[in-house]
Amino acid sequence: MKIQFLGAARTVTGSKHLIIAEDGKKILLDCGFFQGKGSETDGMNREFNFDPAEIDYLILSHAHIDHSGNIPNLVKQGFKGPIVCTKATLDLCKIMLTDSAHIQENDVKFVNKRRVKHGEAPLKPLYSVKDVEKCLSQFIGINYNTSYSVSENLSVSFTDSGHILGSAAVNIELTENGITKKICFTGDIGRYNGSILKDPQPFPQAEYIIAESTYGDRLHSPMVDSEQKLFDVIYNTCVTKKGKVIIPAFSLGRTQELVYALDQMEKKKMLPKINVYVDSPLSVNATNIMRAHPECFNDDILEYMKNDPDPFGFNNLIYVQDVEESKQLNERKEPCIIISASGMADAGRVKHHIANNVSNPNNTILMVGYAEPHSLGGKLRNGSKVVKIFGIEHQVNAEVVIIDSYSAHGDYKEMIGYFECQDKKQVKQVFLVHGEYDVQISYKEKLKEAGFKHITIPAQNDIIEVN
Repeated sequence: MKIQFLGAARTVTGSKHLIIAEDGKKILLDCGFFQGKGSETDGMNREFNFDPAEIDYLILSHAHIDHSGNIPNLVKQGFKGPIVCTKATLDLCKIMLTDSAHIQENDVKFVNKRRVKHGEAPLKPLYSVKDVEKCLSQFIGINYNTSYSVSENLSVSFTDSGHILGSAAVNIELTENGITKKICFTGDIGRYNGSILKDPQPFPQAEYIIAESTYGDRLHSPMVDSEQKLFDVIYNTCVTKKGKVIIPAFSLGRTQELVYALDQMEKKKMLPKINVYVDSPLSVNATNIMRAHPECFNDDILEYMKNDPDPFGFNNLIYVQDVEESKQLNERKEPCIIISASGMADAGRVKHHIANNVSNPNNTILMVGYAEPHSLGGKLRNGSKVVKIFGIEHQVNAEVVIIDSYSAHGDYKEMIGYFECQDKKQVKQVFLVHGEYDVQISYKEKLKEAGFKHITIPAQNDIIEVN
């Protein structure tokens, strides 16, 4: 058996890992978009360095676009096999991949205006809504903790990883020459004691672990601290300075956590009398799917819902879908909160909100999660004084505040704690993926201290033979 690391290798996006069995069968784990790579991004997503028609099976850990976003393109280029995931992930992919197709179409229109002016040939979208509809027909949704036979020699089960709705560790049993190899791909590892979702679930004993490492060099502040910081940002910006709080947030997971936190503030009569806008059609749809899967919720929110049946709705909360209504938000001068996708601020409506508000010192850009260093969100997090948005430079006069404890990724203690279910003596190899290289080096040492012996940090396109 061989494993080739095709994406999220010494970086955090483009999750793609290919298992090549001894009989030649090819199993792809995730098929996500590369993000935040500037002008290189389109080419990295447009062309695979393998033949999609040769892939036999695709197993998907969760619905985030850096893990699922390139599936329609994979199918468009010839992949015909099953796509296996959890049932909630299937529900989410229906809306997220459709939204991604619309973004492709709109972005290409914008880029092509500039290309035509320079005499360059126009580009085509990576995929269309029809391509999404075609790929969805290949999805198979299964329950957590249920063994599914993908083929005679391959079975998979999913355990809840607590990252987002439907997210899972992929547990594979692959039989070759009468010997069964046990492989775990963690996907993205979530938080413990989160506000909405259940804690990450112990996973079956594995011999080989492909493990994420996003926050392998840091610890998060307690969630109680983040709620106080969120209140302080809102009060300082909206009440004291009469400004706006702009929050780039992923439509799934982060947005609902923020809305739930604000719902709790409103119930305690702490929230100032200001409008809160969730400006993202995808966020609206994702929130509705969250409401439809309470089986994924933890006991705390279920108890809260006995008195407040809708934790994602309160007075002065306005969900925005219409484009014109979104544009009007930038013309309004009153204090408000705008939560808008994407979380890395490299696509979607939030780019327009940042462009219109980042130069005003009364405003605050609140970053509540990881952003790839080269993305707009990453540049704001790293203290850039000037940012370029849609080709125009903007002075960063607004205050930039970071609250990482809202992150859906576990810190290094949480990730190491997640591995406590494993007998370390039986783990033959750990492969670190989905992290920046310097972070992975730090995390590797922490894993060694925790008792894991054989740890590899594969580079992009590395092929490693597993004996």
